[in-house]
Amino acid sequence: MIPDSIERDVLIEAPVDVVWSVITEPAKITKWFSDLAELDLRPGGAGSLTWVEHDHVAPLVVQAVEPPHRFSFRWVHPEGETPREGNSTLVEFMLAAEGEDRTRLRVVESGLGAVDWDAERKAAFRDDHDRGWQQNLGDLVAYLSARAEAAPATARR
Repeated sequence: MIPDSIERDVLIEAPVDVVWSVITEPAKITKWFSDLAELDLRPGGAGSLTWVEHDHVAPLVVQAVEPPHRFSFRWVHPEGETPREGNSTLVEFMLAAEGEDRTRLRVVESGLGAVDWDAERKAAFRDDHDRGWQQNLGDLVAYLSARAEAAPATARR
């Protein structure tokens, strides 16, 4: 049986408000996740993520915006349909401050079990996204680390 969700947890050396901005602002999303990003940051807001090299655009619909602790969206839904439970996966970013300068980020992509695909397609999707989240969160940590190193000590807060 294919697991219903992909879960990742990472400790980031940056304050929670900084991590929040990097996962919700299109100009910063393109530094660690996709090549292009559009986002109407409100529940029900539309958006898209584009990977130019793969010639892929992923439309999405924002589900929750609770600054600076929770952001979620649905994607991978059939073209022409509104994403909902059963026809899409839900991506949730949950942020928790650990001290003043660190953030625990948990990312969960769930709902794969309810999507109407055969087992082979679900397994391929899960493998691809499992590798993708590992890579993308590594890129997020590296981006924030480079930002912190480039900023003067007084500007890091």
